[in-house]
Amino acid sequence: MAEDSDAEKTEDASPRRLEKAREEGDVPRSRELATFAVLMTAGAGLWITGGNLAGHLSTTLASGLSLTREQVYNPTVLIERIANDIGGVLLACLPLAFAIMLVAVGAPLLIGGFNFSAKAFMPNFMKLNPISGLGNMFSTNSLVELLKAIAKTVLVGSVAWVVVMSQKEAVFGLAVEPLGAGTGHVADLIAHAFLFIVGSLGVVALIDAPYQLWHYSNKLKMTRQEMIQESKESDGNPQIKGKIRQMQRQMARNRMMQNVPTADVVVTNPTHYAVALKYSDGQAGAPRVVAKGADEVAARIRELARENKVALLEAPALARALYKHTEIDDEIPEKLYSAVAEVLAYVFQLRNYSKVGGHYPDRPTTLPVPPEMDPLNPASQVKPE
Repeated sequence: MAEDSDAEKTEDASPRRLEKAREEGDVPRSRELATFAVLMTAGAGLWITGGNLAGHLSTTLASGLSLTREQVYNPTVLIERIANDIGGVLLACLPLAFAIMLVAVGAPLLIGGFNFSAKAFMPNFMKLNPISGLGNMFSTNSLVELLKAIAKTVLVGSVAWVVVMSQKEAVFGLAVEPLGAGTGHVADLIAHAFLFIVGSLGVVALIDAPYQLWHYSNKLKMTRQEMIQESKESDGNPQIKGKIRQMQRQMARNRMMQNVPTADVVVTNPTHYAVALKYSDGQAGAPRVVAKGADEVAARIRELARENKVALLEAPALARALYKHTEIDDEIPEKLYSAVAEVLAYVFQLRNYSKVGGHYPDRPTTLPVPPEMDPLNPASQVKPE
């Protein structure tokens, strides 16, 4: 059951998968939306420029049917006349053609946006594989496209039939209308039919555009295993990253242990915590934490302190407070200044006793550690209102 669930594409496409699809030229497109936009542009263009275009074509046709004697007997003049007429027709059609071309290029970009991919120009011989071709012919997408084509044909045909039948009497009446009035009436009938038929294609486009977006998203969905594999490729193998983090922690610990012999004192819990402090006399700033640790690390710090004759002081509350509220190389918190000052005073007196003798310094037993700084003190658990 687990393998079956892993094989199902239930996860949305990752940004990396979407980016890779675009690099390969795979973006969502709706041909129905592009077709509708081009036809509507053509219809609107004819509606706006139709009168001017028809007049120009009529003038050109009338001019082309009347030839002078020189044009009839001089092929050069005749060819020049024909070329001028053709150029005039093309010039008159140029605005409409330019508008249609512009929409034909821009309409597909309404879904998927602009995308240029050099990989799309590369030959793909897999497309020549007859087995793959047969598979595409009988795929779910091919079935959907077939049903869509049938539905589009039925819808457009039905709308065209309704439009024609509703205008049947008007079409038959054209036979008895004068030429001028009949020509205008024909233009109105064509525009009316065009509007309804292209409108039906608009309904198809409104359905097809969301479907293409859904189909594209569904096609790029990933299995859980693919997500895991992509995460490994993008971010690295979690096991390797764990090893690297472990090595980094070990290196940081080794550097920290190298600082223990330089410390002035190691404050202990006495067994659970150990915090090494160093105060640089003559320099600005409070004492700093050069090493700290718990359990096994604390034991190693105490061992190094004994080996290097660094003073050890059992002060459980202070050790817990320093461990909780400081990091390596941090200055001690201001609230612990008094307690640490007593500890350092004891250490310096101990050093002086070792050099010149005299009275052995009294070990500090009660240090002024604020209750809110000690993690085991209930006062530290009370949150300020």
